[in-house]
Amino acid sequence: MKIQQAVITGQKKAEIQKSDIDDTLAPDEILVRTECSFISAGTELSIYTGKEELVFQKGAWCAYPWKPGYANVGTVEAVGKSVTRTRAGERVFTFGPHASHFKYSQDSLVMPVPSGIDSGIAAASRMAGVATAAMAVVDRALYRPNVAVFGLGMVGNLAAQSFRILGANVVGIDPLPARRKLAEACGIRNTLAGGENKILEGELAKIAGSPKMDICIDAVGHTAVVLQALSLTANVGQLILLGTPRAPLDGNMTTAFNEIHLRNITVRGALEWCLPVYPPAAMFGYRTLPILSLWDKQKMIFEWISDRQLHVEPMISHRLPASKIGEAYEGLLGNPEKFTGVVLEWK
Repeated sequence: MKIQQAVITGQKKAEIQKSDIDDTLAPDEILVRTECSFISAGTELSIYTGKEELVFQKGAWCAYPWKPGYANVGTVEAVGKSVTRTRAGERVFTFGPHASHFKYSQDSLVMPVPSGIDSGIAAASRMAGVATAAMAVVDRALYRPNVAVFGLGMVGNLAAQSFRILGANVVGIDPLPARRKLAEACGIRNTLAGGENKILEGELAKIAGSPKMDICIDAVGHTAVVLQALSLTANVGQLILLGTPRAPLDGNMTTAFNEIHLRNITVRGALEWCLPVYPPAAMFGYRTLPILSLWDKQKMIFEWISDRQLHVEPMISHRLPASKIGEAYEGLLGNPEKFTGVVLEWK
């Protein structure tokens, strides 16, 4: 069958290409017709711009030409004979690509989208999946912890919202006024512009009652921000690396390691792919924390959206036809205050 699919063909080059796929399904495969997909501004832009150096290494997972996308909502058109997790005609959320149609294994995450959730919002909720990975690694022994989130792009905003829903005292930190304003509109009451440590410590003390925070979360992916977050983490506190560090930074790491050691700080990575896709069979349907799997996490996100606790829609600034993916990338790259989140429509 003929399909259309986004391809990043080289540095700052993206297009929609036509191709053919064999619609014969393996026993565990499904065929999905896309309604909406959502652009991951972090991962996709790092590859689009060539900031991710692996794009130039032949055989690497993201080498050019690369087919982007991992946030997709569509309708199941056919299923293989062994498929049990969905059925033909069902609207589903998957980690599928930016493509009009695609084949997909049920061993990867596939789950129905609640009827009350718009397809674009459901696709955009993929970024909440990235954000809530921080909850899967954090020590939950603290009661109403003070939490600082560094970076209020979409992932940082959603991480801040998630910890607020769980009862934490959250402060969002970002130098861009538009991002702080959007976070406040999404329920993050306290935001700061950042600055030198002494300034931040004074502002944090006024807001949270302490100059250092129980949990600091880096949602930027920049080592300089990680080091500042470390310095503002309380003794016996936790530093969560939610962003993927990509920009190089020269320096002596002994000071940082001394701080971790002498102040008994726990540093944790929060890459969601380390979680299993589905919960163990005996725990299937588990509804509360701890997060056992990607399935649990996405189910929780849909419940929060349905209950109007988690606000995703305010961060969707554009809904564009898939043919304008190049325009979307350039907007996200060059005008992040206006292009806060882009849904691609495949109708």
